[in-house]
Amino acid sequence: MHLLAASGAFAPVDQHYLLQARQMQALSFAVHIPLVAFAISFPALVLFVEWLGRRRADELYLTLARRWSKVMLALFAIGVITGTTLSFEMGLLWPNFTGTFGGVFGLGFAIEGFSFFLEAIFIGIYVYGWRRLSPRAHLLAGVPIVITGFTGSLMVIAVNAWMNHPGGFALRNGKVVDVHPLSALFGNSYLWHELIHMYIAGYIVSGFVVAGCYAFGRLRGRWGRYERTALAIPLTVAALAAPVQILVGDWAARDVATTQPMKLAAFEGLYRTTRGAPEHLLGWYDGRGVDYGIEIPHLLSFLSFHSWNATVEGLGTVPASRRPPVNVVRIAFQTMVGIGSLLALIGVVYLAVRVRWKRLPESVWFYRALVVAGPLSVVALIAGWVVTEVGRQPWVVYRTMTTAAVVTGARGIPVGYGALAASYLVVAIGLAWVLLRLARAPLELAVETSEVTDLQPRLEPV
Repeated sequence: MHLLAASGAFAPVDQHYLLQARQMQALSFAVHIPLVAFAISFPALVLFVEWLGRRRADELYLTLARRWSKVMLALFAIGVITGTTLSFEMGLLWPNFTGTFGGVFGLGFAIEGFSFFLEAIFIGIYVYGWRRLSPRAHLLAGVPIVITGFTGSLMVIAVNAWMNHPGGFALRNGKVVDVHPLSALFGNSYLWHELIHMYIAGYIVSGFVVAGCYAFGRLRGRWGRYERTALAIPLTVAALAAPVQILVGDWAARDVATTQPMKLAAFEGLYRTTRGAPEHLLGWYDGRGVDYGIEIPHLLSFLSFHSWNATVEGLGTVPASRRPPVNVVRIAFQTMVGIGSLLALIGVVYLAVRVRWKRLPESVWFYRALVVAGPLSVVALIAGWVVTEVGRQPWVVYRTMTTAAVVTGARGIPVGYGALAASYLVVAIGLAWVLLRLARAPLELAVETSEVTDLQPRLEPV
């Protein structure tokens, strides 16, 4: 099936606001993706902490899980708003995309919607069942939250993987025929590195953000047993995940090198097809190469194909209209890799101290770095999705349908864009207010946490 040849069947729409439509969609993704990262990882952390509390009969862990469950509920509520907005944008901004390929990926979104409603039901049961359910029933009520968070995001990632590496259908005279949704969504080799990369990123983001909050408290003088426990658990998870992400990123880059050579060329700003291609750190792509960068010979070939002299296809092999915006992709890629490497370093330092001295680090600079690591992890997450989505341009379905061919012909997008930005600002202020109220709420322990050394067994419902 020659998808690239068939792409001519989808003519561009006369649309003056294509750039604004892209920016509007990008804003919604940038707001929603960090919430997705928490949705796929934070419930598991909450459930793990509750399990520890039940197993050890330790009220401190149960208190921590109870407080985190309220944060989980708040983030889920905001995720409902941003996720619903994205659903509407898919149909309103890109109607030709959903109209043409809805039969291919529609199953994925149907399962995602079903998972969402189940997740909402069990989050309600879990958060409001602390003093109403038996310990075992309450713990079990949290399991579907973790499962539905996985299945819902799995479907969205599967659709995105299909957009990057389409299959499971045929094109005849501009019509999609012979659709095999299961093959399109789950028979896609691109799915697996995207899935694992995103899930590890979810634990990195939630781990560093939550640990960073308690690190800030430590710098302010709040450092009782409660704070130490609340920092150690998510930080341990993030510290274990961050170095692994480097290996998964290498896997993803090699897959991109094989299936999306123009995206790889945009990573480096490589114009000419080159044997033994170098890698440039920093620098600016000027249309023919990278200026002001630090060149490392042969590194791009080695990272992409694990061969020092492998040939890497350059941007000059396709017309300018078929190339992604190079500097956007390149800067986002280097931002993601740079921050990811720093987070991995913080994780290694933390694990080394824990293993060697059986304690938390004591240096104030470590906790300052940890405070900064939380926001940086979110930046890296968003930069990674910029690499994935912008690097695919100008295609909405790679080598099959261009973004210009699916955008709406409606006017007034700049007005909607401004209204959306204002709405997200209001939502962000509201979320910050709720989270601050939750953070400042007094602990509900039977004794002061800073003085706890040995709590009595306590297994009744909390």
